[in-house]
Amino acid sequence: MLRTVKNERDSAFDTKLNNPYIPIYSQLWNLKIIKYMFLSTYENKLDKKGRVSVPASFRSHLSNLGYNGVICYPSFNNLSIESCSQDRIEKISSAIDYLNPFEEKRDFFATSILADSTNLQFDSEGRISLSSKLLKHAKIKNSMLFVGQGQTFQIWEPTAFEKFKVTARRKANLNRASLKWEKHFNNNEGK
Repeated sequence: MLRTVKNERDSAFDTKLNNPYIPIYSQLWNLKIIKYMFLSTYENKLDKKGRVSVPASFRSHLSNLGYNGVICYPSFNNLSIESCSQDRIEKISSAIDYLNPFEEKRDFFATSILADSTNLQFDSEGRISLSSKLLKHAKIKNSMLFVGQGQTFQIWEPTAFEKFKVTARRKANLNRASLKWEKHFNNNEGK
C-alpha cells in the first residue's frame, strides 16, 4: 500500500501509521512515499480441517491493497508455493500477454503460472485452505513457513527452506555485485 504524506516540516499533512510493516521511504517532489512489503518469516501449522492462518502482517498488507485473499501457485523455480496479490498476478498475466501468442514460451508461462493459480479467500479468522496439489508440490505435511519476498511471499516446508536458504545466501554472496543501486542511493545513502 502506498501512502503519501508531506515531509516532517509540514506537520499538517503528517500521518500516524499504525501498521505492522517496515516503511521504505523515497523522496519524490518533497513528498515521502511509504510502501509496505511482505517481510520476515513466520511459521504456522495446518489445523485439523486443513486450514492455515496467514500471518497478520501479510493479511493486513493484502487488505490495504483492497484484497481479502491471496493468489497461490506452485513455484517452478523451487519446491515452494508462490503467493501474491491480485494486482501482482494481473501484472504477470499482462507480461505473458505481451509475448507472441504463437510462441511456445507464452504457453509455457501461462500453463506454469496461470493455469495452476488458485484464488484463496481468507476466512473470518484469516485462514486459507491450501489445496492438496499445492501442499504436495511443496512437500508440506503440517508445519510451513511464510517467507516474505518484498512484493510477494512464498510458503515452504521448513526443512526444505533451511536448505534453500543456505544455498541462497552463498549464491547471493557470490553475486552481490550484480545488485545495482539506483543513482540517488549511490549519491546519498547507499554507500
